[in-house]
Amino acid sequence: MLLQTIDWAIIGIFFVIVLSIGYIASRTAGKNTSEFFLGGRGMPWWLLGVSMVACTFSADTPNLVTGMVRENGVAKNWAWWAFLITGMVTVFIYAKLWRRSNVMTDLEFYEKRYSGKPAAFLRGFRSIYLGLFFNVLIMGTVTLAAIKIGAVMFGLAPWITVVIASTVVVIYAAMGGLKGVIWADFFQYSIAMFGAVFAAVVAVKQPEIQSIGGLSGMLENLGDTIKFIPDFSDPSTYVPLLIIPIAVQWWAAWYPGAEPGGGGYIAQRMLAAKNEKNAIGATLFFNFAHYALRPWPWIIVALASMIIYPDLASIKAEFPIISDTYLKHDIAYPAMLTKLGPGWLGLVIASLIAAYMSTIGTHLNWGSSYVVNDFYKRFVKPDASEKELVFMGRFSTVVLMILTAIVALFFLNNATQAFNILILSGAGSGAVYLLRWFWWRINAWTEIVVMLGATVVAVILVVFVDDTAIANSILDGFAMKLLIAVGINTVIWIITTLVTKPENDEILRSFYRLTRPGGPGWKKVIDKAIKEGDIINEKDQGIPWEMPLQILCVFIGCIVIYSSLFAIGNFVYGNLLMGFILLVVAGLGTVFLFKSFNKLHAE
Repeated sequence: MLLQTIDWAIIGIFFVIVLSIGYIASRTAGKNTSEFFLGGRGMPWWLLGVSMVACTFSADTPNLVTGMVRENGVAKNWAWWAFLITGMVTVFIYAKLWRRSNVMTDLEFYEKRYSGKPAAFLRGFRSIYLGLFFNVLIMGTVTLAAIKIGAVMFGLAPWITVVIASTVVVIYAAMGGLKGVIWADFFQYSIAMFGAVFAAVVAVKQPEIQSIGGLSGMLENLGDTIKFIPDFSDPSTYVPLLIIPIAVQWWAAWYPGAEPGGGGYIAQRMLAAKNEKNAIGATLFFNFAHYALRPWPWIIVALASMIIYPDLASIKAEFPIISDTYLKHDIAYPAMLTKLGPGWLGLVIASLIAAYMSTIGTHLNWGSSYVVNDFYKRFVKPDASEKELVFMGRFSTVVLMILTAIVALFFLNNATQAFNILILSGAGSGAVYLLRWFWWRINAWTEIVVMLGATVVAVILVVFVDDTAIANSILDGFAMKLLIAVGINTVIWIITTLVTKPENDEILRSFYRLTRPGGPGWKKVIDKAIKEGDIINEKDQGIPWEMPLQILCVFIGCIVIYSSLFAIGNFVYGNLLMGFILLVVAGLGTVFLFKSFNKLHAE
């Protein structure tokens, strides 16, 4: 496609604004690691919430959703909609615990909760395992989306797209640190969301859609594809698409941005909040915007693409330059964007660049924080000055981007592939991340064994077990692999916990005194401390355990956001009465949540 002068002008203005944000933020970002990695721990909930949404709105996300819809219908989105439960648990149970921990990164948690060499190993190993391996894989999938967009819309060679896409984001992320990333996220999310909505409007106005009756005709033409809920008359449909994600996946699988108990860049945002209430408010806003507001523009484009490009051959016919390596269903999204006109094309391209940069910027800063704080400072040079650590943060930002480019160019070819790898390699570990705050018996060996076990099991299942060999009439190969991995790894970590020694009393009491999780899982530790004259729960004495109210809030929060999600969907589908009923349900639930929020003990 050829961009007009107005398109180039819009894209140019966008780059100038983003670089300006990075430059302004750099004035304070270089002071120390707290400023560079946590924005000085003074960020408000609304800004952090938008940043969380922005960094999960990446260039590959519309591609991923498009691929899911084209392959398995709208209901396939339960593969990630189910993670809302994880999000609500983080909002009402774990957000304030993370903020109380006062760590620089979530990996520093290990040496607060555990002791000795096992704790140090966990922190050091996961700093490389997550900060490099997982982080680069995630950024690689986002960069892969940029490659596909560049190939479809402009006929660019993959390496040219990578160079163009990564240069600006590296500059502002390295200059401005987390504060620069967060303010850039705020600007970029506004552009990205507008672009996604406009792309959906243009998709429905295409001649192929109008010729069958517009939006309503398109929906009628697609039949069961548009259903929110899988067909309950067919177990092979509803079990893998709905039951397993809700019953197992949300708590059992570790996935970046939806970690059970919070973690990664979500934890980084919570740690950067002014206080506990701002941490809770940020994660609540994030979950509402992430699950209820964002999906429908992408889904509409995906559905329209099924009319205009019914199969991969039709995409190949219109875009013959696309390599067969990248010709998957997820490429239908950038193919649809070629329908835009001058001016609007520049704006939507800017929105895609914004989506790419917000995600990459977050992951670069987050990964760099692991490399610098949890590896370099902890194991290589403990006496490094703050100036040196900030320099290493900027240097590692550049290195991470180079590694990302290599992975995207040579190892990946579709977004769903990477999504499945990430889910499987964390299967079975999620329960540990939920329980370690509330059960004193979990120790460092629990986490070491489940981490290594999950990785080994995932490699065996992916490399040596064929999907068709274990699939049955109800579950496909991937669903079976997920259940196998969860079962094996759950047994492994429970046995490990029970046969290894617990952490020493000093570290357990120190952790409880710092985070005050409460509950029966710490009763043995507290009773022993009281018996020895060491009162460790002074701040919580006389305050009832909040878990019952927190669990109720998790349940109501899920109802509110799912009701909002499907209210919007019903409005899109023309089912106005059901849309209004769901809105009323969401409104009543929201009133309850705000009343309950003030009852929760947050400082």
